[in-house]
This record gives sequence, structure tokens and C-alpha cells, in this order.
Amino acid sequence: MENPDKRIVIVGAGIVGASLAYHLAGKNAKVTLVEAEYIASGVTGSSFAWINSSHPEPDPIAQLRGAAIGEYRRLEAQLPDLKIRWTGALSYSARSNEMPASGHLKSAHLVSRSQILDLEPNLKSPPQYALYATAEGALDAVAATFALVAGAQENGAEILTHTRVLGFTTQGKKVTGIETAMGIINADIVVLAAGTGITKLTDILGVSLPIEASPAIFIRYKSQPNLVHTLISSPEMEVRQSSDGALLAAEDYVDDSLQNQPAAVALRTARAIQNELHGAVSIDPEMTCVGLRPMPEDGVPIIGYLSKIGGVYVCAMHPGVTLAAVVGRLVSEEIIDHRASSALAPCRPDRFFQE
Repeated sequence: MENPDKRIVIVGAGIVGASLAYHLAGKNAKVTLVEAEYIASGVTGSSFAWINSSHPEPDPIAQLRGAAIGEYRRLEAQLPDLKIRWTGALSYSARSNEMPASGHLKSAHLVSRSQILDLEPNLKSPPQYALYATAEGALDAVAATFALVAGAQENGAEILTHTRVLGFTTQGKKVTGIETAMGIINADIVVLAAGTGITKLTDILGVSLPIEASPAIFIRYKSQPNLVHTLISSPEMEVRQSSDGALLAAEDYVDDSLQNQPAAVALRTARAIQNELHGAVSIDPEMTCVGLRPMPEDGVPIIGYLSKIGGVYVCAMHPGVTLAAVVGRLVSEEIIDHRASSALAPCRPDRFFQE
């Protein structure tokens, strides 16, 4: 291992930044995690947090996605406070007798109506068939981020919240640190893991990365316990139940019209859940928020060194929760062990700058 005392500054303390801090500090790097607000204050705090390895083909990051669950199992053994619920995920696309598309079958198997009812006895109108991904689950993204940050601190990382990056210090064409209101923090490598905030930071460096803010609605309901046992993804609802009994739902953000405001969507989704589930007597929205997911223009994560300026490594991805564990490990190996990852090859920032 070369130069384990590398000074690494990570910008952004969502689940991705926290995983990077944990893995890099575990390799004896001198890690400083810098966050403009508070831990998990960005999109992490409004994530449905499905650890989902299924994806239709073709999938440029199939290798990364395929490793996601195993990497969370590894992390879970190291950090019991991650709070992952391995319930499996039940998916179906239409109320028909047609079998679901087989694009997902690598990580899921077909189940019949009677098997669906064994898994989800409260479903009023189960489909003829569904796909059940037994290995999938979900986590409390905020609790997981705090667990990763605590693990990083145990390994010597320093955490600075409410510390906004105002600029960078450079020497020639290499970044040598960040500027904050508290002063300069020197670094051998600056890792940008600030979600949709990454573009403002790279703009300062004269590098334009095509990352859009993709909105999604996250809803937390107060409801009866044991309504949902797996994670259900259907045309009517995407729901799961947390360990404290809250019902969690994810919905697409359509537009900012009155009928599609988050509060209106939350009420509509509550009615849909009541129509779908026996025993869903009262479902009261407790929290509704819009999360802004960092979505690269081509849908593929942006992970790697910037070639136009030295000393900067970018980590921008959706799905961030699913990929946080595997990316944290692979990036730490790239930065500290100088071991380039083939799984990250499709993700390099350079693809946007080819002449």
C-alpha cells in the first residue's frame, strides 16, 4: 500500500460521502469529511432507500449493481447500527395474467398468486404473477449515514458540519485544498460527493459536468404495524414498512401544479394504499418531502478523477443508497491502493470531455 497517510478531503456527508469516509479512513488515510449543512441533510434524508440490484438490460453498471447487496452484507457485519431490513422485494407491473418481463429475473424469481399472498397476506387484489427478489432490502438511510460517519471517526476521520466550501486552493493545474470560512484545509485529494451540489464546485474549477437535479417524493405515514412485510413495487404504490412501524412510500415528481404538490400526492397515495391493503384503516402523512437526486445526463454514475485538473475525484450517482457500500470500497482502493476498478470503468468523468 502506497502513502497510507494521504490527506483526503471529502465534500458532502450524505450516505455516499459517509461511505467514502469510512472506507478511506479504514485504509489509514487522513480523512476530513466536510458538510455545508448537517449529516444526511441532502437527498439521503429523503430517500426510499431500497437496496435494489434489479435493472432492465442493457445496464452499463450491472457489475456494480450486482455487487451492491454483498457489499452491504459486509458492512452490516462491521457496523451493526446500519439497520438494514432484508425483507425481499415484490414487483409487478400490471393487473393482468401476463408474466412479468424477464429482464429482472437474474436477481428475482417468479411467484404465483398464492405465494404472493403468503408473502403479503394483506393484498386485496394480488396479481397472477410477480417477481420476488429475496436478497433485496432497505435501510434507514439517515441511521446508516450516521453509522458510517461514526465508523469513520473511530478510524480517525475528522467531521466538519456547517462548513461550506467557498473555493479551492491550487498549484498549477492541481487542487491542493479547499477554502472555507474557517480557513484552508489542505489535501492531497479532494473527493466531491455533494450530490447535486457537485456542479457548483466543478464550475469553480472550470469543469462542467452534466448532472441534473431529479426530484422524487418521499412520504412517511403513521399507520398500523405489519401491513407490509416485503417491499412492494406495483403500478399503484411503492411502499415498505420501517422497523418502527411507519409506512414509507416513494412517488414520482410530476410537476409543480396544485394537484401534484407533495401534500396532495401524499393523500392520493394514502388512498391508493388503503384500496390495495386490508387493514389499512388510518394512514396519516407524517412527513412529505422532495428529494433532489443527482442524475448524470446519461443516467450512468460519474465516478473518477477529473483529468483536466489534478487532485479532484468525483462521486455523483443515482441510485446513491444502493451503490454507496460498493462504491465506497472501490474508490478507497483506487485512491489509496492505486488499484483501478473495472466495475467503475463505465463511470469515468472523461466520457463527457472526449473530443
